[in-house]
Amino acid sequence: MRRYEEYKATGVEWMPKIPEHWEAIKLKWVCSFVYGESLSSDVRIEGGVPVFGSNGVTGVHNASITGAPCIIVGRKGSFGRINYCIEPCFPIDTTYYVDQRVTKHHVRWLYYALGILGLDRISKDTGVPGLSREDAYDHIVSVPPLREQRTIARFLDDKTTQIDQLITQKQKMLELLQEERAALINHAVTKGLDATAPLRDSGIEWLGEVPAHWEVKRLKWIAEIQGGLALSSGKILTNPVTLPYLRVANVQDGYLDLEEIKMVEVEEDQINRYSLQKGDLLMNEGGDNDKLGRGCVWRGEIEPCLHQNHVFAVRLFDGYSPEWLNLVTTTESARIHFLTRAKQSTNLASISSTNIKELPVVLPPVDEQYEILDFVTEESARIVELTSTINQEITLLQEYRAALIAEAVTGQVDVRNYEPASISTAELVG
Repeated sequence: MRRYEEYKATGVEWMPKIPEHWEAIKLKWVCSFVYGESLSSDVRIEGGVPVFGSNGVTGVHNASITGAPCIIVGRKGSFGRINYCIEPCFPIDTTYYVDQRVTKHHVRWLYYALGILGLDRISKDTGVPGLSREDAYDHIVSVPPLREQRTIARFLDDKTTQIDQLITQKQKMLELLQEERAALINHAVTKGLDATAPLRDSGIEWLGEVPAHWEVKRLKWIAEIQGGLALSSGKILTNPVTLPYLRVANVQDGYLDLEEIKMVEVEEDQINRYSLQKGDLLMNEGGDNDKLGRGCVWRGEIEPCLHQNHVFAVRLFDGYSPEWLNLVTTTESARIHFLTRAKQSTNLASISSTNIKELPVVLPPVDEQYEILDFVTEESARIVELTSTINQEITLLQEYRAALIAEAVTGQVDVRNYEPASISTAELVG
């Protein structure tokens, strides 16, 4: 894209020059930030106007306080976050808002211009962080003539829509890859790799048929489960020893996050009782539904190391593989077992060691276990590589999107002659 013919210096470090005919002025001369209003829950109705908080739409209301279109800027909570609404709305008192009544400039252009100011990085409030209106007003905005503002908004609407569509497509690809991995693991672990092997009913509804020569045993027959250390504040210890211990936050799905390891005081004679052993399968007692039964194999990364009471250590008897059991726990049938046996509360779930012991475990011959483990490892590596590539592409698209907006609203590219291929959001909202 071409540049403007002439530029002038601004004296602003992050925006050293702008087109000669533009202005670089403080935000307070561009618009006013109006405080949102308090809203009691008893006036919300179905089918009303959108209610906006700092994070976006939170409900509906029977009356609006803004014109249309409107910019909503987070004041408390997610301060500096910017939302946009093409219809009248009701921003609540954790926000500021800007509509056509408090600016002489094009509102959609201003939405993009505000987005590059970094308002989410300034906060001088004590206690809960927030955005000071006065601090925001001190930011410098590069202001083109009104006609160019409309063209810039139209250009950015079209280009960011195209970029966002690409990002959405790639995010869908990521979802499909995860579904492929889950289906691949589930089929390999419950049906095996030999499509010609005869099957038999496992006797378990959600497990279905398994190869006829496989065994199915409850976990309690092939392992013991060690509960962890329950922390008790204020308890006086007679012979304390300080040791590292694992928490739910350390036990991720298939790997350990050991970046932050907490320390705990424990009686010396309890060390053996709560210590992990190499080859233990760690399983989370609960949390969010996706954390239920989540785990990985302990390789003795820290010695000695204790574990929290919300992390079970599954210690298999001789002849059984923790790697195989770890793979079994990722299957759909294991997920169903955990969820149906768990105690549910608001957004949380937990499962007892008694119910974990009842987990049905499919057991192929050992050589088949290793064959399946190798297959799943190889296929997972392929999917991980594809996932990494797509994530990099998404990051590049997001960076390009941000750079394109910054270049357009600071005049580093000249879009005055831009002609959209179709009607854009900017034209629809005026």
